[in-house]
Amino acid sequence: MTTRSRETIPLLTSPDASVVALGLPSRPVITARPPDPTLRLRLRSLGLPVVAGEEPYVDRVLDHPLGTAVADEVRPWTRYLGVGPELKAVVDHFGTPEGHTPPGFRVELELGADGVLRADLARDIGYDSDGRLRPTNVLYSADTANPYEVAAVAPIIANLTCNPGIIYDLFLNDPLANVGNAYGTRDEVMGEIGRILGPGCDISVELDDPFAPPEHVLEEAEHFREMLGRWRVVIKVPHTGPVNGENAGQLLTGDKRLDRWWWEPATADAFHGHRLALFLHEHGFRVNFTLMFEPHQTQLALQARPAYVNAFIRHRLTQSTRMAALLDAYAASGDEGLLATLREFLLSTDHLPGWDTHHDLADCRRMAERIIAHRRFREPEGADGLDSVRHSLRLLRSANLPDTRLIVCSMEGERAYPQIDSLLACDEFVDMTRRVVVTAEPQYLARFASANQVVSYQRRFLNAAHRGGPGRG
Repeated sequence: MTTRSRETIPLLTSPDASVVALGLPSRPVITARPPDPTLRLRLRSLGLPVVAGEEPYVDRVLDHPLGTAVADEVRPWTRYLGVGPELKAVVDHFGTPEGHTPPGFRVELELGADGVLRADLARDIGYDSDGRLRPTNVLYSADTANPYEVAAVAPIIANLTCNPGIIYDLFLNDPLANVGNAYGTRDEVMGEIGRILGPGCDISVELDDPFAPPEHVLEEAEHFREMLGRWRVVIKVPHTGPVNGENAGQLLTGDKRLDRWWWEPATADAFHGHRLALFLHEHGFRVNFTLMFEPHQTQLALQARPAYVNAFIRHRLTQSTRMAALLDAYAASGDEGLLATLREFLLSTDHLPGWDTHHDLADCRRMAERIIAHRRFREPEGADGLDSVRHSLRLLRSANLPDTRLIVCSMEGERAYPQIDSLLACDEFVDMTRRVVVTAEPQYLARFASANQVVSYQRRFLNAAHRGGPGRG
């Protein structure tokens, strides 16, 4: 009973699964009884012998919940309990304590034609240790490469995202963050972060050069996979738009402005990120497809089969706010100086290419009006800057990618997170919360773990304890 047959029958994996169709025409149809909410069944309830040699692994999942309907379906055909290859590999790799499975994996059951019901593990950051769901469907992530910050938030996050700017500018080369120059290289930082986070978190890392030859990209990705483990590593792939390996240098020298319109990329340049994501996917990597600022980017990005897509909030909202203010001020005053200011703003935000410093002012106004209308900034749908989140969640709902999640990212200010929280609590998206990861700098998320009344009540409690504690009069 140690050879696994190729003919297998996947079973529903959720603890509250009900009827399961095994789909074997040679076997009689079984009508499962309705689940009894007062009856708790677990794998051990089947009372089956274990495949020889797999006892220490099976012991880790014997308490996995088993719905009554599933139990009725599998009991007549199951002769042994066993485990799949991923479970063995995962618990051995992470050194998981006996009797447990690590966080970041869900338990899946599969009935083989050989009569062995096997429990295996599938990567899913929505799960805690021993196949339990995390406390909430909405997951949290940190935008940081600072191990000291990571240690503070590690227990509550399911993902970490970083890019070269975060690694180098915000940590390694910042003496206030990298205290005493304790960390000298990117690998030292990422290795320590992996140690702190453990198996339960995905770690999204961005390649240093997305325009490098494919073999170099693959070599760098393989390096991260070896360092962090194939289950945790996610490769961040950016949209590149009109930027390519030849003109990227324009962004590094002089005025650092590109000489091309953002909306006139060469076809190969615009889809470079998509091809790179598919290339990595074909080599077994999960991909975090990033730099999505407009909702219409999402549907195209999904063609690359990413594990994550993104909705950037901060800069898009601040740009819309600034353009709307200048348009309103011009409408009220007719002062063309305001349109000149608008043109400078469009140049600074790359709506205009670097060479177009004398773009017609009337056309600048029309351009800004089109952008504001497209973003529905003067409507409830987009006034909070979350129209891209709403649109992306609707697209994910209809996509054939059940494991792809949306990362809501790049936020600031006292309103952004509360508005995201309210959006995810509304009826329209209640079914999509398991597909959402909210990510921000740890310090930004920290402010929303507090409130003014926390201070007021702590004053009261601490003073009471000080007056009346043990040994005090």
